[in-house]
Amino acid sequence: MSDDLPVFDLNGFVPYQVSVVAHDLSQGLADDYRRRFGITIPEWRVLVNVGYSDKVSVRDIQKRVRLEKSKVSRAATRLEAAGYLTKRIDPDDRRLLHLELTDKGRALLAEIVPIAKAYQERLTRVLGPDMAALRRSLDILMTARDL
Repeated sequence: MSDDLPVFDLNGFVPYQVSVVAHDLSQGLADDYRRRFGITIPEWRVLVNVGYSDKVSVRDIQKRVRLEKSKVSRAATRLEAAGYLTKRIDPDDRRLLHLELTDKGRALLAEIVPIAKAYQERLTRVLGPDMAALRRSLDILMTARDL
C-alpha cells in the first residue's frame, strides 16, 4: 500500500458492498435456473418483466433492469427463438419492439417464480428482522435521483 494515497476502506464502501452482494445474490439464483432451464440472468430479467408488465418494449426493460440495450435485445432474441416470447413492432413507432409471453413462456415463468420466491425466503431467514430495514433502504436508493 502506498503512503501517498488517502485512507480508504474499500470493504466498508457501500457502493462496493452493494455491488458485490447484488452479484452474489443474482449469481446464486442464476446458477439454479441456468442448470434447470438453460436461461441466463438477462433472459430471466426479460422474461419476468414481460410476464409482469401490461405492455413492455425492449427499451422499457432496458431502463427498468439497467442492462445495455444490446443485452436485452440478445436475451429477447434467444427467448423468442426458444419459443418463450414473441416480438411485435409498434405500429406507431417502428423503433419499438413489444414483447409478449407465449404459452410456453408463461409455463416457464410459472416454474421459475416459485424458485425465486424460495430463494428470497432463504434470504429473509438469513436476515431475519433486518430484512424489513434492507427493503426500506433499497426502496429509498432505487428511487433516489441525486446521489
